[in-house]
Amino acid sequence: MALVCGLLLACPVIFAQIWRFVAPGLFKHEKQILVPFSFLSTFCFIGGAAFGYFVVFPPAFRFLVGYNNEFLTSLPAISEYFSLATRLLLAFGVIFEMPIFMVFLAKVGVVNVGFLNRNRKYAILVNFVIAAILTPTPDIVNQMMMGVPLMILYEISVVAVWLFGRKGFGGFDVTPKEG
Repeated sequence: MALVCGLLLACPVIFAQIWRFVAPGLFKHEKQILVPFSFLSTFCFIGGAAFGYFVVFPPAFRFLVGYNNEFLTSLPAISEYFSLATRLLLAFGVIFEMPIFMVFLAKVGVVNVGFLNRNRKYAILVNFVIAAILTPTPDIVNQMMMGVPLMILYEISVVAVWLFGRKGFGGFDVTPKEG
C-alpha cells in the first residue's frame, strides 16, 4: 500500500521527469499541447483515485464484510483490504482519464462530436460492462457507483471534444492535410 500511495503522491514528479526526457525532441507547438495534457492527465488520475477511495471504497468494503451473522464472521486479511483498495484506486484513476483520451482521439481524427452523439447508446452499454468488470463486488450499487461516473465522464468528453477536438491549444491542428 505504501508503494501505491507513494506512486500516487509522486505522480506529478514522475510525469515531470518523463516530460523533461521527451521535451527536447518536440517542436514548440507540440510542447504547447503536451504541457496542458500532462497536467490535466495527472489531475484526472489523482481525482479519480480519490473518488474511488473516498466515495466508492467504503460501501464496497461494507458490502464485502456485510455477511456477518451469528454463525459466520467475516475476517478479511490485510492483503485483501489492500488489494481491494489498490484495485479501486487504479480503476477509478484510469477511468477518469476518459475526457483526456477522447480529446486525444479527436485530435488525431478518430472521433468527433457527431460520432460520440450517434453512438451514445453503445457507450452506455460499454460503460456499464466496464463497470461490471472493474468493480470487485457483484452488487448493483457498486456497479452503479462506477457506471454513473463513467456516463458523466462520457458527457464531459463530448463537451471537451466539441471545445478542443480539431483545434487545440495555440490553434495547432494535428489533422493531415490533403495535397
